[in-house]
Amino acid sequence: MSRLIRAQLVRYSKLAHERGLTAAFGGNLSILFRGRMFIKATGAVMDDLSPSQVGVMDLNGKQISSIRPSSEWRLHYHVYHIREDVRAIAHLHPPYSIAASTLLEGALPIITPEAEIYLKKIPIVPFKPAGTEELALEVANALRDYDAAIMKNHGIVTLGRSLREAFYKAELVEESARLWYLSINAKKH
Repeated sequence: MSRLIRAQLVRYSKLAHERGLTAAFGGNLSILFRGRMFIKATGAVMDDLSPSQVGVMDLNGKQISSIRPSSEWRLHYHVYHIREDVRAIAHLHPPYSIAASTLLEGALPIITPEAEIYLKKIPIVPFKPAGTEELALEVANALRDYDAAIMKNHGIVTLGRSLREAFYKAELVEESARLWYLSINAKKH
């Protein structure tokens, strides 16, 4: 089964890169399975990820594979502890979402019916340094009642019962940010 989980992480990592949701080293995905968190290795590149570049941790935050997990493992760890319904997390760096985070406070406006149905609200988390406990706790708190959040100047985090669900919610966040950006620029002309 761990081979299938690793294959899913590889597939959706490459798909995230192909769809412009992240570039180079940015972003990481994880899947929670039988008390273990499978997560992209630190320094691994999303569009070139291989099954051997997936780290495994337990739910006490202990590394149980020889592969060092992403520096954002704390973020995934705290979300899994706060949200027992979540089985997968996508943390990506989509450009419109990051741009929106530099211009907005509080939350990204919901524009489409799909975003309303599947996301309800997209809070924007204040800036905290990447990979820190402080950022992880801030994001986990923002995701207590929602399945998506934008981290100011950093990226997005989306949640799902499967990696597929978390991934498609990430696309929905980026679509919402792009539509918001296009609408504010259309008003200027």
